[in-house]
Amino acid sequence: MTHDWQPTCSLELIRLRAKMLAELRQFFAEKLVLEVETPLLSHSSGTDPQLEFFTTDYCLLPHRQTLFLQTSPEFAMKRLLAAGSGSIYQIGKAFRNGESGRFHNPEFTLLEWYRVGFSLAQLMDEIAELIAGLFSDQGLQETQRVSYQDVFVSYTGLNPLIFSYQDYCAFARDSQLSEAISLCGYDHGLWLDFLFSHKVQPYLGENALCLVYGYPACQSSLARISEENHQLAERVELFINGIELGNGYYELIDPKEQNERFDKEQVIRQQQKLPVTVKDQRLVAALESGLPECSGVAIGLDRLLMLLSGSTAIDEVLSFPICRA
Repeated sequence: MTHDWQPTCSLELIRLRAKMLAELRQFFAEKLVLEVETPLLSHSSGTDPQLEFFTTDYCLLPHRQTLFLQTSPEFAMKRLLAAGSGSIYQIGKAFRNGESGRFHNPEFTLLEWYRVGFSLAQLMDEIAELIAGLFSDQGLQETQRVSYQDVFVSYTGLNPLIFSYQDYCAFARDSQLSEAISLCGYDHGLWLDFLFSHKVQPYLGENALCLVYGYPACQSSLARISEENHQLAERVELFINGIELGNGYYELIDPKEQNERFDKEQVIRQQQKLPVTVKDQRLVAALESGLPECSGVAIGLDRLLMLLSGSTAIDEVLSFPICRA
């Protein structure tokens, strides 16, 4: 008989999660990084075409307004940074619609932190230090650091900085991934996402933390474009045993460029007939007031707990995944 009222994970895993959270808080307390809390509900949303949002109606009769559950606390945390908070971190829930599977639950837990005055290289050092502490009894090998271009060329033979439709299609056919041709079309960013996830990511970080940095500019997201090489974005991603754990940036602080990126993403969403989003004008205003030089990263704690516990699916480390929520 199935008792679907019961948690899917064991009490041992619940205790391991509590231990992990305590260690994270101790790590940041020792570095004098302030813990903060920001709203889960907001009047605006992100504009990323690859993310879907949950909405809800806020009813204060006679008025009714649509609010968005946040996919990340990033925008609100940057408003705190602009207000002078100094370095901050947050552990909290985030929500992404349409995401469920071995590594996804529509409601999940994020650790996100921002270090004022840090370059991306300094943030990478701190990420490596944090992961080494959490996995101190797991025997992880030394942290690996590799550029996106080097690792992409190594596994595909393709140049990720220069888009050749013919070369990418030929590689897809040779790799028995012909569906990429219709899925990605002439969109360089989509091609990179598809080929990286299928041909590169599975091999990253074998029993080690792998930090991949220097992403192509077309995948800049909220990162700055490198001043030394405008083909690259100041972005890093974290992998252990082929599992993506997080995404970090040397943060974009130019309000004009941020606003233009929002507008471009909204155009893409419209072209793809995706749900309408509401641009975060308060974030743009915060950038206009002056966001300090900083680097930040978000790490999925449920996936991190999977690795710490040797679990094979995210449902195994959640008390109540979406099927039992």
